[in-house]
Amino acid sequence: MDIPRRAQHFLECDIEECDRNCEFYCNTCHQRLCKQCRDEHLKGQENKNHEVVLYQQRKRQLPVEKCKIHPTKDVDMLCKECQVAVCSKCATQREHWGHIFTDLESIYAEKYADFQEEISKIHEYFLPTSQHLQEEIKKDCSEIKNIMDNLRTSMKTEGESLKSLVDIVISENMKQLDQIEHSLLEDLNTHDKTMDDYNTYLNTLVKELHRCLSSTEPQKLMSEKKPKIRSIPETTKPVTPGFTAGQYSKSVVIKLLGKIHVPNTKAEKREIKPIESVYNTAMKPTHKQMKEDRKKSDKKQTMSLSASVTKVREFTVPGVDNAFHVSPDQSDRLWTSDNYGNLVQTDLQGNEVQKIKTNGGSEGYHTVTQDGDLIFTDQDKNIIKRITQDNNITEFIKIGYWIPFSIHSSHINRDLLVGMKTDKEAKVTRYNKTGKELQNIQRDNKGQELYELPHYITENINGDICTSDFRKGVVVVNKSGQHRFCYTGQESGFRPYGICTDVLGHILVCDSYSNTVHLLDQDSQFLSLLLTQQQGVYAPRSVCVDDEKNLYVGQLTNTLTVHKYLQ
Repeated sequence: MDIPRRAQHFLECDIEECDRNCEFYCNTCHQRLCKQCRDEHLKGQENKNHEVVLYQQRKRQLPVEKCKIHPTKDVDMLCKECQVAVCSKCATQREHWGHIFTDLESIYAEKYADFQEEISKIHEYFLPTSQHLQEEIKKDCSEIKNIMDNLRTSMKTEGESLKSLVDIVISENMKQLDQIEHSLLEDLNTHDKTMDDYNTYLNTLVKELHRCLSSTEPQKLMSEKKPKIRSIPETTKPVTPGFTAGQYSKSVVIKLLGKIHVPNTKAEKREIKPIESVYNTAMKPTHKQMKEDRKKSDKKQTMSLSASVTKVREFTVPGVDNAFHVSPDQSDRLWTSDNYGNLVQTDLQGNEVQKIKTNGGSEGYHTVTQDGDLIFTDQDKNIIKRITQDNNITEFIKIGYWIPFSIHSSHINRDLLVGMKTDKEAKVTRYNKTGKELQNIQRDNKGQELYELPHYITENINGDICTSDFRKGVVVVNKSGQHRFCYTGQESGFRPYGICTDVLGHILVCDSYSNTVHLLDQDSQFLSLLLTQQQGVYAPRSVCVDDEKNLYVGQLTNTLTVHKYLQ
């Protein structure tokens, strides 16, 4: 079985004639389900006790293996005393009386995860580190050649002025230099061969682990011992010779032409990053964590709109004149921007953590990735910049002649969605997390332009791309870029600003015309005016929902209000 290193961008529901995105998984009957099909699935009397979880928390399905003693029965249990996989009928036999049995599927899933973890270690740490060392060795080879060429040039320069005196000395020095070069390159080639053999070993080990995972016999997988990966071989950096120029005198021609010398320095071992710095094994979810995740999933499934919206608190953001866009960062931090290019990170009490000056304005021009990187647009240079958590700033994506206005980092697949425009046209472009362009969305199936000014953008839980377009309204397309609907408010004059979605697939959008926040479902149905002036909201410009389901509303002041609207 071929196991991809990365998950697919989109998975479809397994229910026949349903083409919606898969969000959930039934561990009992092993089906991928969308939200609607999940609800229908659990309504059935025979399915009400099925274990339905988020797709990422699914159990690996146990391959079907018939019992050799009872061919009509499937092997699906493990006898803890005998450590033997058995069927339900075997468990009733005399030799297993009084024994304790466990679910074979759970053990198989854990074993499967262990092997995948080893594959991940190889791909994420051992192979990249080994290949990096091999690149260093090849680079050293090139540098050795350059150094030797430079030494030869120095020697020849000396020799030109004393040509008649240096022929013999030059010949001897050249011979010595060639021997040193040969020796150094021979050592480096040996190191290169060592790393090449090690890489071959790692690739062979990966294939072997894949072979184990592809077995349809769980007992065989569980009998396999977890391999111990050999350490990366140590290599040394070359110690290069120098050249000491001599003085021009016939009687001391050897001294005058110089002498090749090799520093009496022990070769320095190449640095190998510890595995902890690249692959944190503690990130593997424990059984306890998986149970907690399932509890959260169950909570999400039962979550609904509250009968009323409750204001929890409010705080001011220093360093900004207003709050045109808010991006949740970590669980206790936010990024807030105004229409003068001020971008400020604060904690949830409004205390400033850091401030950045940009050329952004009254649009959703920044977002935070799942890795904690801040991504924002530069409309002067038509580029997208990234600031990593160690404050390293890079020009991440160069757009060309399009001006990037709005940006959103997907929590589904880590893609970047960018709303952009020129003088005459506008579009939404999807990039992957490395900056590679994947998709352009510009027109509907009739060839009509979808956007004019896409100044805020977000993504719904079903993969829909929701864009707040100042002139077109709320424009929603599916993951493939097919136009689904436009929302233009409940009355004339609708002017959308900030937009976000929540865990239930609701769409929340600010209307600057009526000073309200509109609440829609994911299929365009208007549900309510969630917040109005009567509830103390003045000129709302931005909205976002954090992991704790708190709704943050930014206004035409530097005040953020926090509300609860889900229960």
